[in-house]
Amino acid sequence: MDHIPLRDFLEIPYDKLEDGNLQAKQQRIDRVPAAQIQEERIKYLTDEKRIKAVTLCFTDLEGRLHMLDYDKKFLLKSADNLTFDGSSIRGFSQQAESDLRLAIDWPAFYWLPADIFGPGKVLVFGEVRERDGAPYPADMRSRLKLFAAELFKKGGTIAHASNEIEGFLFKGRDAERQYHTIGHFEFISTGGYYHSLPGDALRTFIDKSAEAQRALGFANEKDHPEVAPSQFEMNYSYTEACIAADQVQLYKLICRQVAQQLDMTACFLPKPVTGVNGSGMHTNLSLTSGGRNVFHDAKGEDGLSAIGWSFIDRILANANDICLILNSSVNSYRRLDPHFEAPNQIKASAINRGAMVRIPLGNEKSARVEVRSIAPDANPYLAIYSLLRTGIEGPLPEDAENEIRRSRTRFLPDNIYDAIRLFKSSRFAMELMSEEVHAKFAEVKQMSADRCPKSLGAYIKAAEVQFHHEVTNQYLWSKF
Repeated sequence: MDHIPLRDFLEIPYDKLEDGNLQAKQQRIDRVPAAQIQEERIKYLTDEKRIKAVTLCFTDLEGRLHMLDYDKKFLLKSADNLTFDGSSIRGFSQQAESDLRLAIDWPAFYWLPADIFGPGKVLVFGEVRERDGAPYPADMRSRLKLFAAELFKKGGTIAHASNEIEGFLFKGRDAERQYHTIGHFEFISTGGYYHSLPGDALRTFIDKSAEAQRALGFANEKDHPEVAPSQFEMNYSYTEACIAADQVQLYKLICRQVAQQLDMTACFLPKPVTGVNGSGMHTNLSLTSGGRNVFHDAKGEDGLSAIGWSFIDRILANANDICLILNSSVNSYRRLDPHFEAPNQIKASAINRGAMVRIPLGNEKSARVEVRSIAPDANPYLAIYSLLRTGIEGPLPEDAENEIRRSRTRFLPDNIYDAIRLFKSSRFAMELMSEEVHAKFAEVKQMSADRCPKSLGAYIKAAEVQFHHEVTNQYLWSKF
C-alpha cells in the first residue's frame, strides 16, 4: 500500500507564486469588479482542498499590522459576519463601542511562500467597518482606497506610489524587546553601502527576503546594503497607491519573518543607533490621467509640470501640519538630523538630500515627486493618503509664488512635542482625518511621547525602543 502523507497542505513553487500574485495585482490595476473577483476567490478556496487557513489582515491607526487566521471552512460560511473587539486596538473604539466588523477586500489576495509563512495558507487584506457596515473612520486603508477611487471617478486620475523602505538587521531574535536589558543593538554586518559578500549574513537575509517579495508580485528592481552598518533596502516597482501601501506592510512582515528564521531581528526604528545614518521610507508619488503622467513637462523647472510644482508647494506649505503623520514616534525625530543626510529642511531640491522633497531625474514615464521625510514606522496608508490629499487639495499661503521653495530655509520640528502641538492646532490636519480621528491620533501620540523625556539627550533610551518601534502585534501595548 502506497504511503499517504498525514498532511497534504498547499505548497506552491516560487515561480508559480509570482505568476499568480502578479495576475491578482493586475486585476486590481485593471479595476476588475470586486464582485467578480470575490466569486473567483470563493470558488478557488472551495475547490482547493489543500488550503487550511486564510490570514486576514488589517492595520490600526498607528500603522501596526494585525493578522487573524481563520479556518477556511469557517471563513467561507461567515465571510459576511466577521467581528473583532476594537477596544483592544489602540486608537480604535472605546470599550463602550468595542464591536467592529471586518470586511474582506477580495482583490487584495496573496498566495504565500510556504517556507516563510507555513503551508496551506493564503492572505487577504480586510477593511474595518462600523457595527452597521459603514467604513470605520480610523481605518486609513479604507480612507486611502476611497480617495483613490474618487480621484479616478472624477477625472480618470490614478495615484501612483513607490516606497523605498530602509531597515536594520541585528543579531538575535526580538532584539528590540531585549534592548532594555542589553542596552544596545549588535550589528550583523559592517560592510557599508552596496557592500555585502555573497553568503554573508546580511546578503543571505536580503536574498531570501527579496525572493519572497518577488513571489508576492512586488516586481522587484534592486536590493542592497545601505550606508549604515547592517542596514538594508530592497526596491520594487511603482504601482497604484493602495497596492503600494499594502506592499509596505507585506515588506516589513516578510523581513521580520525571514530575520526571525535566521535568528536575527529586522528593525524599522527610524534611528536605532546613534552615530550612523537612520532609516527612512522615501515615498515617490505621481499622478496619471488618460495614460499620461501629469507631473511631466520637459520644458518645466526640473522637468516638472505646473501641476507637479503645485503638488510640491502644497506639501511644503503644510509640512509642519502633517509632520506628525509622517514622523509619528519619538525615535523619528532623532533621524531628522542634518549630519546624516536626513531631510529636515522644508524645501524642494533636485540635488539637496537634506530637503524634505526631492525631484529625481525623470522622463515622461518616470517624472515624480520624492518625499524623503517619512519614517519607516509611519502608517503607510495614512502617510500616502495625507500626502496625496495635501498635494492635491492642501491650502496655499497667499504669497505662494516662489515663496515656499525658494525663500528662507525652514525646518521640520526636531521633537515630537512640537510636532504634536502643530498637528493639534492645524485646521487642515483636522479636515484631513476628521475631527474624531484627528483627536484620537493626537491622544495616542501624546501617550507615547510622555513615555520619554522631553529633552532627548545624546543617546537613544530604552523606553524609546521599547514603546515606539513598529510591531506586528499588541504585545508591548498591553504594558501601557
